[in-house]
Amino acid sequence: MRRALQIFFGALLVALIVFAVTREPRKPALPRWEKQEELIAKSVERAQEKYEKSADIALVKGLLKEDLSHREFDFAVVAEAVSGKKVIPASGRASAERVIAAINTVMEGLLVRMNAEGSPVKGLRRINEGSRFFEDGLLEGLDAGEGISCAIPHTRDGAAQRSGYPDLRIIDDVTGDVYYLDPKLMEQGSVDSSLRTFYFEPKDTTLKITDDATHLLIGIEHDGNDGDWEFLGYRMVDLSKLKVRLKAEFQASNKEVYSESSVLEKRSDGGKDGGR
Repeated sequence: MRRALQIFFGALLVALIVFAVTREPRKPALPRWEKQEELIAKSVERAQEKYEKSADIALVKGLLKEDLSHREFDFAVVAEAVSGKKVIPASGRASAERVIAAINTVMEGLLVRMNAEGSPVKGLRRINEGSRFFEDGLLEGLDAGEGISCAIPHTRDGAAQRSGYPDLRIIDDVTGDVYYLDPKLMEQGSVDSSLRTFYFEPKDTTLKITDDATHLLIGIEHDGNDGDWEFLGYRMVDLSKLKVRLKAEFQASNKEVYSESSVLEKRSDGGKDGGR
């Protein structure tokens, strides 16, 4: 009996020690204690905000110091840095002659179709809307040809995506070589313009450069005759030698600009106060 009592009280003592060690400490329910906790939390929050603001200021100053808008980069280097895939010059590839010949054949037919009466490009309000018709025509014509196939590039996630660079992915059936093709429209005489017309936005999962490939661009010239466009010819270029610049800009959507927390005044109905 005595032995049993010793075991019981020993177990009870161990349980009490475990409870004391593991239980959440109680805080005195005093207004002064709660006030101190609130002050400490606010101090930590202010310190975090100050740190983040200092880091942002340092980042912005660093970007300005780099003067990136005037610095040139090789597109081939940028594309490889982002995608891990090489940009291969067209010259020296056995498949280049076949692929370029196929593109020329399809383009010659497309120019005739897009200049004809009833062309889907005729009557468009904005010429940029016409690039989609050339993209679709190239996709259909190249994929129907012999010796090559053409499709919409897939992202790293495996989804076919129309938006973003590049527009088309061509495969030479003989060698398996991959070519990316990007058609663009330009007004006649603007070939020497300094206006930015080529854009490449680095992405992660939605990046469409997933192969070592040759990157081609077709600049399709039009006469600038609004609503009755005539297409005059094109230039095909190899982007392996292209120089690009990084334009650093800070952006915001209407949703962000006109958020309720920022609106000072809102009026409607001819100037009557519409409330906030």
